[in-house]
Amino acid sequence: MTKKVSKSKKARNYRSEYKKYHSKKTQKKNRAGRNKANRLMKRKKRIRKGDGRDVDHRDGNPRNNSPKNLRIVPKSSNRKKKTKRRKK
Repeated sequence: MTKKVSKSKKARNYRSEYKKYHSKKTQKKNRAGRNKANRLMKRKKRIRKGDGRDVDHRDGNPRNNSPKNLRIVPKSSNRKKKTKRRKK
């Protein structure tokens, strides 16, 4: 089975996306903070790989890994959650 791509949709350019967004210093620090929170919860046996749950930062700041700020939620609700955008 092959996936049909509609003509109106362009293929996603991951290289330029990384160059414009993911390679920024602040985004790397945010990603490191999210990974750290994930490792903490795995060590505490609160989540496991493939269990369908995510670590949610209550205040939306991925660098704030205090235990009061972290909670376990289903992946579907965490991915739907609107993030607070900071004003530049």
